[in-house]
Amino acid sequence: MALLFASLPVVCRVFVGVWGFDGAFEISCLCLFLGTYFHILSRRSLPAVPDAATLLDRAIRVALNGQTAEAILLLSEAIRLSPRLWQAFQYRGELYLRQPEAVDAALRDFDEAIRLAPDEPHLYGLRAQAHNLRGDELSARSDYEMASRCPARDGIHPVSGC
Repeated sequence: MALLFASLPVVCRVFVGVWGFDGAFEISCLCLFLGTYFHILSRRSLPAVPDAATLLDRAIRVALNGQTAEAILLLSEAIRLSPRLWQAFQYRGELYLRQPEAVDAALRDFDEAIRLAPDEPHLYGLRAQAHNLRGDELSARSDYEMASRCPARDGIHPVSGC
């Protein structure tokens, strides 16, 4: 673009016979500076802004590689970015279940996941496992019963919950 505007006075001189077109040099300099700026800007690698779904996917891959602590951090970040992403609560709770000292944290995550998605029967089963680890058989039995009352997942979402 800068070369086009810079060549206009020369073209004008060749075809018209005068060095007309005042301001062509200034416009060509402006285009040259803007072109250089945008070129440099496009070549810089800007860090991508992570979204909750990307973090969820990365956390699952990291957890599969045995890096539980890093996966929990990624899931916590996903929850911070999208507090209504019940799957992040579910997966973080499942990771907490692997740590005997973090059963209470798992229960909190399963409670939140159930609050956000009450029609997901597997969440009740996971919470029942956490209750069993705490020795609360009554609550575990209640959750297992709730899971069995949830309708089969055939693509139809019940309106009233389980």
